[in-house]
Amino acid sequence: MTTLGPLSVRLPASRATRRRAWAARLAFFPAWGLVLPAAALSAIGLLLVWSATRNEPGSTLPQRQALSVGIGFALMWAVSRIDLRVLRAYVPVLYLLGLVGLVAVLTPLGRTINGSHAWIVLGDGLQFQPSEFAKAATVLALATALGERRDGERRPGAGAVLLALGLAALPVGLIALQPDHGTALVFLVLTTGMIAVSGAPKRWFAAFAAAGAAGLLLVWRLDLIRPYQLQRLMVLADPDADPMGVGYNATQARIAIGSGGLLGKGLFHGEQTAGHFVPEQHTDFIFTVAGEELGFLGAACVILLMLALLWRGLWIAAKSPSPFGTVVAGGVVCWLAFQTFVNVGMTMGLLPVAGLPLPFVSYGGSATISSLAAVGLLAAVNRRTRTPA
Repeated sequence: MTTLGPLSVRLPASRATRRRAWAARLAFFPAWGLVLPAAALSAIGLLLVWSATRNEPGSTLPQRQALSVGIGFALMWAVSRIDLRVLRAYVPVLYLLGLVGLVAVLTPLGRTINGSHAWIVLGDGLQFQPSEFAKAATVLALATALGERRDGERRPGAGAVLLALGLAALPVGLIALQPDHGTALVFLVLTTGMIAVSGAPKRWFAAFAAAGAAGLLLVWRLDLIRPYQLQRLMVLADPDADPMGVGYNATQARIAIGSGGLLGKGLFHGEQTAGHFVPEQHTDFIFTVAGEELGFLGAACVILLMLALLWRGLWIAAKSPSPFGTVVAGGVVCWLAFQTFVNVGMTMGLLPVAGLPLPFVSYGGSATISSLAAVGLLAAVNRRTRTPA
């Protein structure tokens, strides 16, 4: 619009102006590279959970999972709209709430499910796992520590790295007391990944490697490995050693995946799935349902969708204008990537059974909601990348 005396004339907008206008309107659309894979994986997960539980009379697990997905997407949208500067101000509160939840698990409020005292039961059928929500809180806390830059600094100093290690040690220690070693390992991996993404000097990783080797040696010398953990390692070395005992889960998982062939037996037509030969097939071993009923191509699609989401997360981390956003995005990618790697690896017999769900796909309200909230964090960083201050 230009004014010539009393007359106003509307001039056509330039191509660059129109592009900027569309970019402003579609601020959330660049996140479709995150939203679409997450939505597709969640939809596939709902179908697989339905198939895995269809022969259980009166089962409401698919409906509960659908509710969790709905809550997760609502939370994802809400988180994606938060300005990172505002979110950063509330990080100490979120971190403390995460620790309170982990401590509450160790009180009489906590319940033991599947061998881990990791749950809080609030009522009939209403339960949640605080460690899942503590992941996002810890990612934000570590990003706050590692994303601080003093004048002239291009990478975090020793004090920032030590602070990050201290912040990670508290949830790791509380989770190890449950005990839930698989989840504790997720925290260790995302901590190491976030320190790497922050640009910390390489000498830190030499120190981490030395500490890890010393820790493994100490565990071995003091005989701290529990019998069931040693048996899982033995099954990994020789899968056929005890197919009806300790190796039963891994053996049945391989049979289910292998029986699917290239195209699978068809959704709701898996014999292994219908017979419930694979324990926990709707949660930790949900990938076996994909392998049997959707075949190699269907299982590969699940992995490709996850890779697409992770690639977008890495792109967001690389393009973020702030160290805080870079480290947040890197932490979320490490979290989701490691869980996917371990879950798929254990169902295929390549890794020991660790009890980690497949993000977006496995049944579990806490895990589903926290994973979708993590996608919201990536979208929030993405919005900040496109509209820097």
